[in-house]
Parts: sequence; C-alpha cells; structure tokens
Amino acid sequence: MPDPASGDPVPVVATAQAAPFQYDNVQAISWLLLSVFASSVMTIAVRVMSFDLDPRMIVLLRFGITALLLLGAIAALSHLRAKLSFSRRKLHVVRGLCMAVSTHLGFYAISNIELVTVTVLFFMVPIFATALSGFLNGEHAGPRRLAAIAASFIGVLLILKPGYQPLNFAVFAALLSSVLFAFALVMSRRLAAADGSFSVLCSSVAFTTLLSIPLAAPVWQLPQTGTVWIVVAVLVGTGLLRLIADIQAYKLGEASVLAPITYLRLILIGAAAYVMFDEVPDGLAVLGTVIIVSAALYIARREAQLKKQNSIESRK
Repeated sequence: MPDPASGDPVPVVATAQAAPFQYDNVQAISWLLLSVFASSVMTIAVRVMSFDLDPRMIVLLRFGITALLLLGAIAALSHLRAKLSFSRRKLHVVRGLCMAVSTHLGFYAISNIELVTVTVLFFMVPIFATALSGFLNGEHAGPRRLAAIAASFIGVLLILKPGYQPLNFAVFAALLSSVLFAFALVMSRRLAAADGSFSVLCSSVAFTTLLSIPLAAPVWQLPQTGTVWIVVAVLVGTGLLRLIADIQAYKLGEASVLAPITYLRLILIGAAAYVMFDEVPDGLAVLGTVIIVSAALYIARREAQLKKQNSIESRK
C-alpha cells in the first residue's frame, strides 16, 4: 500500500491479472514484508533527521539524490530511455505536483507528531482513494464501502479527540497529505497505462525535486556530521528498496491477501517510537486505529471481490 510517509513517487496500483496468470502469494508476501521493513525504517529515518534538518531539506536530499541516481541509470541504460513516454503531460504535471506537496506535508507531519498517529492517518490513503474514485473515475461505491469510509472518519475523530486536545497544523498536514496522495493514486492507473510506471516514477521525482529547491532554500543546510549522512543514505536506499519490493509484491500476489501485511508497519513503527522516542498511544487512539485498519481492510477485500466478479462476467 502506498503511503506519504515513505514519499514513494509511484504508488503501486493492483490490477486484475490475465486468466492464465498464477499468483505466487508466498513469494509476494516475502517481498511485501521487505517493503514493510523498508518503509518503517524510512519513517524512523525522517524523524531522526528532523532533529538536525528542516523537513523541507530532508525531502530535497531524498529526492534530489534519487533524481541523480535515476539520471545516471537513464544515461547508462538504453532500455530505460526507451521506456520514457510523456503523452499525457498535463496529467503528469498535476499528479507530480500532488505527489510533491503530499510528500512535503507528510515529512512535516512525521517530524512533528507521534509516529503511530501519523502512520495511522497515512493509512487513510485507500479510504480517500475509494471516495475520490467515484468523482474522478465514475466508480460506484456501494453502501457497504460507504459505511467503511464513514467508520474510518469516526476512527480519525477518536485518534485526534477534537475539543479535548489542541489540534496543531501537523495533524492537518498528515490528513491533507493523505488526500493528495490518494488523488495521485487515482490518477496513477491512467498514467501508468498510457506511459508506463517508469515514466510516472521519473515525473514524480522530477516535480518533487524541482518544488523542493525553492521550498528548502530558506532553510538550506547540509548534514554536518557523518552520522546524519548515513541516515540520508539509509533514507534513499530504503526508499528505492521499498519501491522495488512493492512492485514485485503486487505483481506476484493478490491485493486482498497482501493488504493485511502492510499494517505490520504499525507494530514496527510503534515499537521503535516507544523505544527511541518514548511515545505511547492512549486507549482511544488504539480504538481509532483498529477502526481505520478494519475499514481499509474491508475496502481492499471488497474491491478484490468486485474485480473477480467483473473478470468472471467479462469471460462469459
């Protein structure tokens, strides 16, 4: 599952496979476990770097270095150059800007609120994507999925507890980051079908890097110690690893089988947040988390059932 916390430039959109294809869920789960580990390390890396650097600078470092690596790979490998296609330029621009702003808001939220809270709010992405699909792609959401969406917002209220605790900008940043990421996710399907996933990756990285330059200029500061540079390298490396692992996982496995695995990030990030930053969620936050995760899992399972049903009907 894509997530603004990771800043992943290309959300993986699961699609129905051709009839002869045989899923390999065991291998897919192995890849997704690697993705879960990498994305959890990324979130921790952003928080650790935020003690020394402004979040805007962290985004620029991650995507600037990633852009240089991509340029090197494109220059060296002709088959990558052949994959580049930007037939829907306006859609690339809109999606790229959504990804860029979403990433900046997400990194700001990671730096300023509890990690478990921000991670749960990022899990609202599939909820928002389901809601947006009805408006952007004309996809009908039935009463059960609408109920799951409503329940997830109740979960958000339990976590945030408006009226009982102050709501700072970082909370709204996390939610807006999820909305923009969901918007980009909905657009990804058409863009990837038209120009390929690699082109979508490149445009996302390019726009995020370009937007980050003026945003980071007022707070320009390179890491001052070797330790911070090591964390930068971890952030970039785990970002690429997570991207590859996600692509492999959703290429090999069924989305409905893989969806529950992504929520292991809550356990890993929660444990790290407790040990490293002394963060402990309260009872209402735990209840809200359970509601949001349950709603997201239901939507993933329901969409898988509908895709299977549509596939059977199309073969009749």
